[in-house]
Amino acid sequence: MKIYCVGGAVRDALLGLPVQDKDYVVVGATPAQMEQLGYRAVGKDFPVFLHPKTQEEYALARTERKSGKGYKGFVVHAAPDVTLEQDLLRRDLTINAIAQDSDGSLIDPYGGQADLQAKCLRHVSPAFVEDPVRILRVARFAARFVEFHVAPETLQLMCDMVQAGEVDALVPERVWQELSTGLMEQQPSRMFEVLRACGALEKLFPELNRLWGVPQPPQYHPEVDTGVHMMLVIDYAAKRQFPLPVRFAALCHDLGKGTTPVETLPRHIGHEERSVDLLKEVVKRLKVPNDCAGLAHIVAKFHGKLHQAKQMRPATLLEFLTQLDALRQPQRFEQFLDACECDTRGRTGFEQYDFSVAEYLRDALQAIAAVDAGKVAAQYQDNEKIREAVMQARLEALHKHLDS
Repeated sequence: MKIYCVGGAVRDALLGLPVQDKDYVVVGATPAQMEQLGYRAVGKDFPVFLHPKTQEEYALARTERKSGKGYKGFVVHAAPDVTLEQDLLRRDLTINAIAQDSDGSLIDPYGGQADLQAKCLRHVSPAFVEDPVRILRVARFAARFVEFHVAPETLQLMCDMVQAGEVDALVPERVWQELSTGLMEQQPSRMFEVLRACGALEKLFPELNRLWGVPQPPQYHPEVDTGVHMMLVIDYAAKRQFPLPVRFAALCHDLGKGTTPVETLPRHIGHEERSVDLLKEVVKRLKVPNDCAGLAHIVAKFHGKLHQAKQMRPATLLEFLTQLDALRQPQRFEQFLDACECDTRGRTGFEQYDFSVAEYLRDALQAIAAVDAGKVAAQYQDNEKIREAVMQARLEALHKHLDS
C-alpha cells in the first residue's frame, strides 16, 4: 500500500501558491484495509475515505469507463491492481495529474510540469471528452490562472463535446457550482471567454451569450459591445473583491439588452424589465441561491434609476429607497450599491468615474432611518394611518436633510 499526494495541492505548491486542501490517492489497498486502519468511508460513487485524525480525503486508485451521458455516466473500477499511472490518466488536465511521494519526489507521467512552465491548460488523454464537467473546470481554471492558455487541441475537444450534446446532460446544481466558483476567481471574464469559444455558453447561459455583438451608445459605453461591457463589469467586481451575490448581480444586470428590437439600437429602452424577466428564467434553470437571486433582481430592475437619484425630488427618493427595501435590508442595499458601482466603472475609460451617488443615497437612508417609527405609530390605531404617518415623518426628515 502506497499513498501519494495528488492534484491541486501538488500543482499549487509547484506554482508557489498557498496550498488549501490536500487530496491523496492510495495504491494497492482495499476498502476493508482502509477501514481496519481507522479511515472512514464517505464516497458514494467511488471509494473515498477520511483520515482518522486529519479528516483529509484519501481515494483508492481507480479507473473509469464511460457508460452513458453526462458526468455520472461512468463505471468505476477501484482495486489494488490499479496503478498510480492509470489513476492519473483519468484526470482532466496534465497540471492536475502530478503526484508526490511521501519523500517529496514527483511522479509526472503526462507532462504536467512542462505545461506548468508553458502556462498551458492541456487535457491528459482523449478520455477528457467523457466528462462534460471538465468543460466548466477548464474555463474556471482559465479565470484562476490568468496567464495560462487553453491548448488548441483541448479547446477542439471541448467544441466536439458541445457538438455531441454532452453539456446538455449537466445538472443545474453542478453548472451553478462551477460558474459561481469561477465568478469568485481572479479574472472571471476568462471563464466566459473560454465557454463562448467552445460553444458551451450558448447552451448553458444563452441569455448572457447573446449580448456579444449588441451595440450600446458610445458616449456612455466607449466599449460599445454589451458583452464586452459585462466582462469589464465582473472583472471590476473581482478587482474590488466583492462577494458572490454582487458578482452574480453584476453579471446579470443587462440581460435584457440582448432582446432589444433591432430598430431601436443602440438605445435600450425598457431593458431593465426585460432583464428581470430573463433573470427569472436563469434563476429557475440554474437553481440560483436566494441571496444571489434576490440581489440580482433589484440590480436588474433599478440600476438605471440609481443614476437619477441626485435629481429626484424628496418624495421620489423616499419611494426609491422604499422599493429597494433599504431600511429593512441594509446589507443588501450596500451590495446593490456595490453592483451598481461595477456597472458604472466597468466601461472603457470609466474606471475612476464619479460614484458619489452611493454616498448621497447612504446619507438619505440614514436621515429616514433616524425617524422613530414606533413613536409615530403610537399616535394612531388604524394601520393605514400609521403607514401614512410614518412615511410622512420620513419624508419630512428627508426634506430637512436635503435642505441642510
